[in-house]
Amino acid sequence: MGLDNWTGGWWSWTRQSDVMLRNVEKKILSCLKTAYKRFYVDIGSVVGESDKIWTISLNEESPKTPLVMLHGMGAGVALWCPNLDAFAATRPVYAIDLLGFGRSSRPKFSSDAAKVEAQWVDSVEEWRRELNLPQFVLLGHSLGGYIATAYAIKYPDRVRHLILADPWGFPEKPANVYEKHQVPLWVKAVATAVQPLNPLWALRAAGPAGRWLVSKTRPDLSRKFTPYVPDAETVIPEYIHQCNSQTPSGESAFHALMHGFGWAKNPMVKRVNEISPSLPVTVLYGSRSWVDNCTGQVLAETRPKGAKTYVQVINGAGHHVYLDKADLFNKYVIEACARADDDEQPSIRDANETDPPANTTS
Repeated sequence: MGLDNWTGGWWSWTRQSDVMLRNVEKKILSCLKTAYKRFYVDIGSVVGESDKIWTISLNEESPKTPLVMLHGMGAGVALWCPNLDAFAATRPVYAIDLLGFGRSSRPKFSSDAAKVEAQWVDSVEEWRRELNLPQFVLLGHSLGGYIATAYAIKYPDRVRHLILADPWGFPEKPANVYEKHQVPLWVKAVATAVQPLNPLWALRAAGPAGRWLVSKTRPDLSRKFTPYVPDAETVIPEYIHQCNSQTPSGESAFHALMHGFGWAKNPMVKRVNEISPSLPVTVLYGSRSWVDNCTGQVLAETRPKGAKTYVQVINGAGHHVYLDKADLFNKYVIEACARADDDEQPSIRDANETDPPANTTS
């Protein structure tokens, strides 16, 4: 756990923020043209005594392969609003608040990286069991991409197609990362000082000024949501603030996974060979992202001959590739889902032809 988990005094005002989170989430999702449902899925005692995962669903009646969406660190279901209508036009769509984030339960995770990963994977599997989804396309952004990959490794028969959007936690941390990038001494000192803390501790330390802090540190996010969300410059910072002002359960779990903010203690690059050869994988990157975009190439080169790997690099997009170039992102995800529909029963036999990785820019 980070050192900012104390909830008394200045932090006590956040106890009612679950109501504020519900209201601001509803306001964001009101921009959707597709009818949707919001509900809790009780997954039992995966981490805590009675864990619940907050879920939104669209077009559940469609017979096509469902799409399940896992967000990144500190985010929540509402931030998928530029994508949900496009995806739900052709298939069932489910987006969840990962356990420990958003409106989902906030249990105390293990402090061991391997156990935390297993807890998140098990929470997704129990959610799937409760909803009785035999197979689905699994899309994960950033931390969600890491969890989605771990899930696909453990439950390969459940995933029809794995889509990784700027996934976190794949490469190993370079031994000389600071020297390699010529990081100033003061940055090294700050990085060392905050290492025991959760990544978003400052937002909670700001108390009621947290929304203002989000709006000042990430004004770009609010601007990019303007075409989709009325009053985005106020609503989006409030949503991000409310998602992260409560007990930092998922954030502490992420902290347990970290080896420095940009890397994982158990990087996925060491486990690429554990991804089923019959599972198609699509990797979507923003050309301006801070995430190391070598992962797609490593996947394409390391997976067995015949394993289908598609790589798309989207020019002009950063880490939030689903938002920065939403139309292109939606297009590539829809194409990946269509491949899943065509592969009724994925097997190694279906992958005799190797599709070379495609680098698409726009």
